[in-house]
Amino acid sequence: MTLQETYKKEILPTLMREFSITNPMAVPKLLKIVVNCGLGEALTDKKVMEKMSVQLAVITGQKPAITRAKRAISTFKLRAGDAVGLKVTLRGILMHDFLTRLVSVALPRVRDFRGLPSRGFDGKGSYTLGISEQTIFPELDYALVDKTRGFEVTFVTTADVPKQTKRLLELFGMPFEKD
Repeated sequence: MTLQETYKKEILPTLMREFSITNPMAVPKLLKIVVNCGLGEALTDKKVMEKMSVQLAVITGQKPAITRAKRAISTFKLRAGDAVGLKVTLRGILMHDFLTRLVSVALPRVRDFRGLPSRGFDGKGSYTLGISEQTIFPELDYALVDKTRGFEVTFVTTADVPKQTKRLLELFGMPFEKD
């Protein structure tokens, strides 16, 4: 059963019951997953951007977009318009595939994993998770990895309250640490 079918058959009725929601359209749902990688070292070494772009494409299944600096910061030798990172916005089937691989394959491979921290909620329906190294994804060939780099994964939902966001992600299989 796909994650979309699981949402309709199991997660939706559970959330309606737990939060006393009568309209199924008002139930929180996952809109998108944004994978963001900041690469400050790309200012000095241009090949870093290409290498990490290939790695993120393998991990997410989608080609990343280059993020550029909005303004110049002289202390960091940064000019407006310089490439400083990569991001991928996943929706639909790619989003559900990435979430499944993250929860069932990648997170269990994290050393000394005790659950995801609850401090990543922003109060507006999003949860951000920091991943310290890209090598936890088994589909990434070690020959592609020149240096371990981390990235952020942001889950954007339609929920208004962090409690609803957390419960939705828990029902999708996200292993949060015990409070």
